[in-house]
Amino acid sequence: MDSNEAELSFLSPSLSPTSRWWSEDTVAIVTGANKGIGFALVKRMAELGVTVILTARDIERGCKAVEALRAQGLYNVAFSCLDVSDPSSIRAFTSWFSKRYAALDILVNNAAVSFNDLNENSVEHAETVMKTNFYGPKLLTEALLPMFRSSSSVSRILNVSSRLGSLNQLRNPSIKQVMKSERLSEEEIEGVVNLFLDDVKSGTWKSKGWPKLWTDYAVSKLALNAYTRVLAKRYEGRGLSVNSFCPGFTQTSMTHCKGDHTADDAAGMAARLALLPSHQIPSGKFFFWGSSNAISSKL
Repeated sequence: MDSNEAELSFLSPSLSPTSRWWSEDTVAIVTGANKGIGFALVKRMAELGVTVILTARDIERGCKAVEALRAQGLYNVAFSCLDVSDPSSIRAFTSWFSKRYAALDILVNNAAVSFNDLNENSVEHAETVMKTNFYGPKLLTEALLPMFRSSSSVSRILNVSSRLGSLNQLRNPSIKQVMKSERLSEEEIEGVVNLFLDDVKSGTWKSKGWPKLWTDYAVSKLALNAYTRVLAKRYEGRGLSVNSFCPGFTQTSMTHCKGDHTADDAAGMAARLALLPSHQIPSGKFFFWGSSNAISSKL
C-alpha cells in the first residue's frame, strides 16, 4: 500500500429492513447488464424493490434478459439499448432516460471488455478497451450528472473495476507519481491513457513500465479508478457518492467461467455497497472483495 493510502476493513454490509432508504421510486441504471455480474446485479436490486434500467448494446440480448427477469416476477425492470463506447448511443440513451424518469439515484458503470484469454496479453484492441472501459463510463457519467436526484438520500455512482488497475501495478515511477497526486485532474488521466496508446502504436509498451497482466484492461481500470477519485473530490459534500468496486476473480464469460465465486455472489456484494445508508456510504474509495466475505477499501 502506498503511504498516502488508508485501508479499512469491515464485514459485509447488511441490507436489513431498518437500513432501507430506497423505495420503488428509486431509479438505478446498470450498464452491460444482459449477462454476468451486470445481469445478476439488476436482478438483486430489483428483488430489493429498486426500479432498475438494464442496458446492453445488443437489443435482442437485452430484451431477452429483461424477459427472463419478468418471468421471475420482477416487473420493476426496463430495458434500453446503450453502447458506452459510442458517444451517439450515450446521447440517445440520456435523451430516452430524461423523457421517462424524473431523476436518477444510482448509476453502476459495469460494462467492460477484454479481448485476452486468461494467460494472454495482447494489446491489439487497446483503443477499443479504452473507449469501453474508461471513456465510456466517463462520458455516460458526465451526461447523467445533471439528472441525479437532489434529496436527503445521497445519490451514488459505483464503477465496477479491478485490482489490476491498482497503482501498485504501475512500474513507471513518473506515471505513478502523476496518478497518485492529490491534485490529479481529468486531463492528466486522459494524458496517461493517450501516452499508453502512443506506446502501443510505437510497439514500446512492454518496456515502459505499464502493468504486466492484461495490460490494456489494467490501464483502462487504472484510469477509471483515478476518475472515481477525481469525481468524488469534485462532488465532495454535494450529495453524490462515487466509488469503485473490484468484484474479484468472478465466474463470467470474461474469465471463461473460471473464478472463486459466482456472478450472483459478486452482485450481492455490489448491491450492498450501492445501497448503503446515506450516513454510512463513503466516497472516493476503491473497494475490493477480500477473504472471509469482507470488503476492504483504499482511499
